[in-house]
Amino acid sequence: MGDKTHTQQPGAAGRAPTADRPSSLRNVVLVGHSGAGKTTLVEALALTSGAVNRAGRVEDGGTVSDYDEIEHRQQRSVQLSLVPVEWGGIKINILDTPGYADFVGELRAGLRAADAALFVVSASDGVDGATRMVWEECEAVGMPRAIVVTHLEASRADYAQMTAVCGEIFGADDPDAVIPLYLPLYGPAGPDGHSPVTGLLGLLSRRVYDYASGERIERDPDPAELELISEARNRLIEGIIAESEDESLMDRYLGGEDIDIKTLIEDLERAVARGTFHPVLMAAPATDGARQGLGTVELLELITGGFPTPLERTALPVTTPDGRSRPDAVCDPGGPLLAEVVKTSSDPYVGRVSLVRVFSGTLQPDATVHVSGHGLTDRGHEDHDVDERIGSLTAPFGKQQRTLTRAIAGDLACVAKLTRAETGDTLSAKDDPLLMEPWVMPDPLLPLAIEAHSKADEDKLSQGLARLVAEDPTMRLEQNQHTHQVVLWCLGEAHQDVALERLRTRYGVQVDPVPHKVSLRETFGDRATGRGRHVKQSGGHGQYAICEIEVEPLPPGSGIEFVDKVVGGAVPRSFIPSVEKGVRGQAAKGVAAGYPLVDVRITLRDGKAHSVDSSDAAFQTAGALALREAAAETRIHLLEPVAELSVMIPDEYVGAVMSDLAGRRGRVVGTEQAGPGRTLVRSEIPEIEIDRYAVDLRSVSHGTGRFSRSYARHEPMPPQLADKIREQAEGGS
Repeated sequence: MGDKTHTQQPGAAGRAPTADRPSSLRNVVLVGHSGAGKTTLVEALALTSGAVNRAGRVEDGGTVSDYDEIEHRQQRSVQLSLVPVEWGGIKINILDTPGYADFVGELRAGLRAADAALFVVSASDGVDGATRMVWEECEAVGMPRAIVVTHLEASRADYAQMTAVCGEIFGADDPDAVIPLYLPLYGPAGPDGHSPVTGLLGLLSRRVYDYASGERIERDPDPAELELISEARNRLIEGIIAESEDESLMDRYLGGEDIDIKTLIEDLERAVARGTFHPVLMAAPATDGARQGLGTVELLELITGGFPTPLERTALPVTTPDGRSRPDAVCDPGGPLLAEVVKTSSDPYVGRVSLVRVFSGTLQPDATVHVSGHGLTDRGHEDHDVDERIGSLTAPFGKQQRTLTRAIAGDLACVAKLTRAETGDTLSAKDDPLLMEPWVMPDPLLPLAIEAHSKADEDKLSQGLARLVAEDPTMRLEQNQHTHQVVLWCLGEAHQDVALERLRTRYGVQVDPVPHKVSLRETFGDRATGRGRHVKQSGGHGQYAICEIEVEPLPPGSGIEFVDKVVGGAVPRSFIPSVEKGVRGQAAKGVAAGYPLVDVRITLRDGKAHSVDSSDAAFQTAGALALREAAAETRIHLLEPVAELSVMIPDEYVGAVMSDLAGRRGRVVGTEQAGPGRTLVRSEIPEIEIDRYAVDLRSVSHGTGRFSRSYARHEPMPPQLADKIREQAEGGS
């Protein structure tokens, strides 16, 4: 780390970093809210490592992260990006994730592919609730974590206050496990009175790392700086010793012994790799003309020295595609091939490109692999078990793809020409197929109904949508058989915008958003009778059919029941199925506002037929007319779908959420504690009221709320709302 006495050597620009053994690999994912500075930090690390020759730029003039055109237009990250760099002979796969909540699926993929997480927090903005929730998820699985504070240049930035906040939030269970490794060195105050951070004070080494000249210069501290270091150093040492496996170390320290710095660093690195100690660092991008950004050397040393290798990752459970158990996957380049697709994208020149994490074995270019994918059929993803020949292996770097000769266990690489593989799929040897359980993805709960813009777009729509959902497992495609709408279920409005833009720019499909419909139903409020008379005698073959029916409501969920109670052959037996077909056909079309009729018993009581002019078609028409006449005699209820809604929120937002649900005609049916500081609110609510709940809950709970929904039943809609919908239906007819 930054307090080590030896010098780390950067990698070289223009070539792809490689690793010949898992111990020389580090996989780290950057986590933090949108605007915290993750992408800027990645570019600063790439510059310091020598991967690029000027801030964030690669050979073609693009950036190493956020190189997608959509990201340029939206001015934010919308997808997972891999940036491999090298430091001191160690290949570091940096996974830059979007901070915006709509793209949490990309974050989940990054967490799956990484072995450690670097939480990026802004000194001026603090820590948001969503970042805190991700920290708790990482804590639950023991993922090693560190914190880096950015935006030190902001006028309201306060590093001391920010580290205290991090200790309170991230170290709630163990405050002594979240401690800074460095203190900021401030330069002279500017005209605005703000003093810029120009260097770092190393607490363990008692050395100063001065970046004021644009180069990292190491020197001894002056007396004032040494006093600052001494005040914070003791707490850091005590925190490290508390995590040490050497139980005698604390007694020796309390006895006055000066613990060797080499011992402290080794214990610190072990504690970080175990996920029990979480150091706080700081970083800033390089200024004009500087070769290194402040704190980036120290951060690279933490990653290479303190973060775990893939060998230390807990083995993942594995089965065969048909469900038979297999030994857990261990990180062994000579073991059976096991890799997972963590991201799928399309390239206009090479087609589908799959970013894979190799967990076992070695992936070779031009090899034939088995592709297994299961468990996402409810989102439009088909189960599949196929053999495919992969193309080249490459390492991404901005828009470039640098050729790799292989990818060993623990490494990440891009694979071309996997036409069937989707995000979450498993790659294994064709003669030894394996399957990994896909990681948990959030349910997309914001609907986007779309229509093709033109006939040409309609011809391409199906294929474009299939490719879109293959790339993004947080998106669900629905062909609603009740409303006859094509619906893309997304995570938020920004997610919707990206989906529409990708359809247009990648797949050449222009679509128009249309209002999303819920599947309303109709039913009879009371018993009613109707007479259907279809008699035409003029010109040619006549038509003659008369039927009399009685309609009565049934309990919810009963469907449509047809009963024949004709006596005396008033309606010939051969035409009774025709009447039933007619009334069922009319019921499917609706009798009031154009929604399917349900939960009624239709009884055929009487009728008349003609020996020559009666026909199947005539009695179908008469049956439909009879049902419409019966509907005109009574009140028709509109039934709306009701959802069971479960909302998980921090305790402080329970009142706001329950008030919001009440304003949506929701009925709270129960609350319960769901872990420390969290409450589960269960309610029943009309689906028409929660069309945009994915967006609204985020606002009410400041991004910390989560919810799930499931269909409960249909029930009558309030009369005033039903009348409004009927008026809309009549106006559009």
